[in-house]
Amino acid sequence: MRPSRSPPSRAGKTIFDPVHGPVGLDGAALALLGTPEFQRLWGIRQTGFAHLVFPGANHTRLEHSLGTFWAADQMARRLGLDDRTAEHVRAGALLHDLGHPPFSHTLDMPLREVTGARHERLSRRRVEGNDPLWPARSAAVPAVLERFGLEPRVVADLIDPQRPSARAPLPGSILHGAIDADRLDYLQRDAHYTGVAHGAIDAVRLFDTLRARDRRIVFAEKGRSAVEGFAVGRALMYSTVYYHKTVRAAEMMAQAAVERSDGYPDGAAGWFALTDGELLVRLRDAGRTAAALVERLLARRLYKRVFAVPSIPAPDRRRWGRWVARPAERRALEDDLAEALGGARGSALVDVAGLVARGDAAEDWGTVGVLDGARVTYPFRAPAPWRSFAIRPPSDWAVSVYVEPALRTAAAPRKVARVLAAA
Repeated sequence: MRPSRSPPSRAGKTIFDPVHGPVGLDGAALALLGTPEFQRLWGIRQTGFAHLVFPGANHTRLEHSLGTFWAADQMARRLGLDDRTAEHVRAGALLHDLGHPPFSHTLDMPLREVTGARHERLSRRRVEGNDPLWPARSAAVPAVLERFGLEPRVVADLIDPQRPSARAPLPGSILHGAIDADRLDYLQRDAHYTGVAHGAIDAVRLFDTLRARDRRIVFAEKGRSAVEGFAVGRALMYSTVYYHKTVRAAEMMAQAAVERSDGYPDGAAGWFALTDGELLVRLRDAGRTAAALVERLLARRLYKRVFAVPSIPAPDRRRWGRWVARPAERRALEDDLAEALGGARGSALVDVAGLVARGDAAEDWGTVGVLDGARVTYPFRAPAPWRSFAIRPPSDWAVSVYVEPALRTAAAPRKVARVLAAA
């Protein structure tokens, strides 16, 4: 990075990244790299428990953060941002995942239940130095930013916009858009480490055709195929990797280990500032159910999916949706289901992640502009094959049920359906 004020040191380093090649860091970026908040990301797997299905997926949030920094730098240069704005964007890209809990998105629901915040809000708090989950080291990141003439509040606003909008101003759209620096890195990185080819997007063409019109990101006409390929790649990575049924089984078991631990939710807040390994150690001592689930995860003795609901009819969405809004009711349903199947508490798990749109919202893709001469067109607004990929749900199910392998025979679909219907 090139700080807007004279930094204490101009010495730089180069990190060799397997996805993007050499990534150069100096000034504020290099100093931020050494903070405890950023170094914690070494201990958090980028794709949760995907390594249990795709053995190469052991990459971390730190690697992804460096890749997002590189992609944001490429975008800032091509869009012609002034030096000071570009500095803040690069810092935001580097720090955007500071607030992730252990195992990344695996614990999104417990994180929201316990802290009332998403990981973006926790990233904001760590950038501004007021995160209660990080009391002993809360000032490290803001102190570095201020030392290099950067404003923590401006960086925090880029990471966690106070008023999120699909039509974010130009600097914000580099970090929050249908095609942004975050997604440009993780689709390629996750495809590389999982060995799944779907995420092999044409990033070079996307960077080369990036344009700014009326302070919005658009793409030159010759980049249309790369934009369309990005939409397809994103959709296929969600269905193939992120929502793979066995990956979800492991993630549900980890979520249940946290939710079924002694003292949850009141005593669990500090766990979300731990690393993956630290959390597993805590959970082994957090009660019989939590410990049993952790031992199963470590031995890869995973639960099996026995039931899935592809979609929820409109009249029933409110009833089913309450299991997202009120996690305690979902856990009560799981207990009822386990009892009906003759299993112990925690032996049956209900996955409602398909009800939560963790993929890109349709309105985000409606803002993707492609130039046709001097005119901006929006290829994902009208019904077409590319729009179908862009707005495709991230999973092919809305609700699914996982049980211990020993309960698989007892968990006949009709029996499970009756318990769900009665809830």
